[in-house]
Amino acid sequence: MARLIIQDHNRDITGMTYVYPVVSRRAGGVSVGINLNPNNACNWRCIYCQVPDLKRGGPPPIDLAKLETELREMLTQLYHGDFMARHAPPEARQVVDIAFSGNGEPTSAAEFPAAVALAGRVVDSFALAAPPRLRLITNGSLLDRAAVQRGIAALGARGGEVWFKVDAAGTTAMRRINNVAYQPDTVLRRLRGCGELCSTWVQTCMFLLDGQPPGEGDLASYLALLARAKDVLAGVHLYGLARPSLQPEATRLERLPPARIEELGARIAAETGLAVQVSP
Repeated sequence: MARLIIQDHNRDITGMTYVYPVVSRRAGGVSVGINLNPNNACNWRCIYCQVPDLKRGGPPPIDLAKLETELREMLTQLYHGDFMARHAPPEARQVVDIAFSGNGEPTSAAEFPAAVALAGRVVDSFALAAPPRLRLITNGSLLDRAAVQRGIAALGARGGEVWFKVDAAGTTAMRRINNVAYQPDTVLRRLRGCGELCSTWVQTCMFLLDGQPPGEGDLASYLALLARAKDVLAGVHLYGLARPSLQPEATRLERLPPARIEELGARIAAETGLAVQVSP
């Protein structure tokens, strides 16, 4: 297996169905991913997405026994084997989290709450002095489902964390970036509900589209949404493009200059009072 790098989040790197390691620039080390969408299906289609052959839809049934076997094997290699020395760069040789992420929306799996409980049991069985945090990386679209709320509440009870995608707050901008369109009040309700169940960070990707940065109107709508949810949020992860999009819009996308993303991060912090972590 090749050395892990930030620019490559290949879900098939270990040959496992559900579990894969990556170096996460935002988490700051090795993240153990749990992919509940191995069929590359998602209910959104973000134009910057790096998933190959992405299709709209939901996941197949999850084999929880196989997921547990793979997670135990991966953690054994990371904590008791030479995986880190062989595959991780020196500055990233720590396991920072177990993240429900992957090739689609993880909460779309009916088994999501059971998978959260499973991951917790596996981590506990290793009796680690500093166990990795459980994280969920989500578009938040299914927060109205009781089962999803149970899974997120279980994360919260373990001191876990949610990274909730909000790239834009208006219906037109969401349609342009995420190929879905929700009213801002719907996004706000789901975001606030998530923040009340578990420590929640908003994650936002900003970039040039057809050579243009996000417009002032879109930024104002985004900042207004954050301001209405700030009392239940831990902060904002603001990041730029790190890997090429594999969507049809790929040629229309460019990275925002790092200085511009830093400026936007400072503006978000100043106008909302939220903590902002910037990854250009």
